[in-house]
Amino acid sequence: MAKVKTSFYCQNCGTQYARWQGQCNACKQWNTIVEELIVKEDKPSWNASAPATKKADKPLRITEIDSSSEHRLDTGDGELNRVLGGGLVPGSLTLLGGEPGIGKSTLLLQISLKLPYRTLYVSGEESQKQIKMRAERITAAADNCYILTETKTQNIFKQIEALDPEVVIVDSIQTLHSDYIESSAGSISQIRETTAELIKFAKQSNVPVLLIGHITKDGSIAGPKILEHMVDTVLQFEGDRNHVYRILRSLKNRFGSTAELGIYEMLGSGLREVANPSEILISHSEENLSGTAIATTMEGMRPLMVEIQALVSSAVYGTPQRSTTGYNAKRLNMVLAVLEKRAGFRLGAKDVFLNITGGINVDDPAIDLAVVAAILSSNEDIPIDKGYCFAGEIGLSGEVRPINRVEQRILEAEKLGFSAIFVSKYNKISLKNTAIDIKLVARIEDVAGHLFG
Repeated sequence: MAKVKTSFYCQNCGTQYARWQGQCNACKQWNTIVEELIVKEDKPSWNASAPATKKADKPLRITEIDSSSEHRLDTGDGELNRVLGGGLVPGSLTLLGGEPGIGKSTLLLQISLKLPYRTLYVSGEESQKQIKMRAERITAAADNCYILTETKTQNIFKQIEALDPEVVIVDSIQTLHSDYIESSAGSISQIRETTAELIKFAKQSNVPVLLIGHITKDGSIAGPKILEHMVDTVLQFEGDRNHVYRILRSLKNRFGSTAELGIYEMLGSGLREVANPSEILISHSEENLSGTAIATTMEGMRPLMVEIQALVSSAVYGTPQRSTTGYNAKRLNMVLAVLEKRAGFRLGAKDVFLNITGGINVDDPAIDLAVVAAILSSNEDIPIDKGYCFAGEIGLSGEVRPINRVEQRILEAEKLGFSAIFVSKYNKISLKNTAIDIKLVARIEDVAGHLFG
């Protein structure tokens, strides 16, 4: 008979304790430690037909390991391929997180229908008929996609042995449970155990596995933090439900960059890849309006043109308000202090509201110059020429600091038809014979002089 014992786990970080206590020593959270029932017994391999004993691997010199035959699987989705670093790596485990209703299941079902490989889509949340209804709305039927509605990992592995898929998709990891753990599905120990079984399967069979993970109200992946450490790649699917655009970010990637960004448009027929993000990040209005400026930013290797909107008005309630959407509020306060102290613009008694269109968050300091231009334009009530764009970081002394990959930003602005771009005079630019006018500025006053005379 199996030996039954209980243990205490922190629901926030997954740390195990021998007895209950009020505060977790690891994450310092209160009242997150709960008791779970655990069964300790010998667990067979995920493959029931595999031999009980396996010959131990010998250590190899790193120069002796052959990596030339390693290839990535093309998902058929250019945005997902970019974020993953070129495609799915065989034997990898990818975790996709996002808010409820944002489109996680739609994205992976769409991918499974596009893949030219034999794909097993395991759902613990929807029936086969429900998935079929959504699949018919997204695309035509695909012969390579198999749907399984199951939550018990032992049964899933039996079907995997029979089908021998080349890609496995699980929706979602919080619904799975293993016979070797007595606690309920979604608990700390169940998530850790089922993920460990899937990792063992992926590494031994060289089959890539994609998992969908729920998130908490704080926006982090639900379950123990160790879940994100165990998987190879963590993707975040985000966006505003009031907007039709969705952004796919890489929070962790062992096989590629974490700075890449994928953009989708949510339609009735599924998710559409957005090849030119500037089409959604720049509004198309016929008249010139004050308080708007175009910034060039970088997300990974991709240059983006984003529109900055600012509104400066007299403070009605005495204390000036500072509100931002998509931009760091503390950085806005810093920029306003520089404008007040170094450039002489009296903004201390005025409300300042700042918005980045398209519903995205930008951390690139190179958009500071566009933020300054939009604020000054709104303050003076003078519109900025539609053909102007900006790329520069603002220093505390009021200087326009150089930025990285400035030539790539200039070429993107030229390709999109802008007539002039403002950059720091300290940037080294070797471009010649460009159609765009490169305006070199050293201080905020130079920018104000160019724009407003």
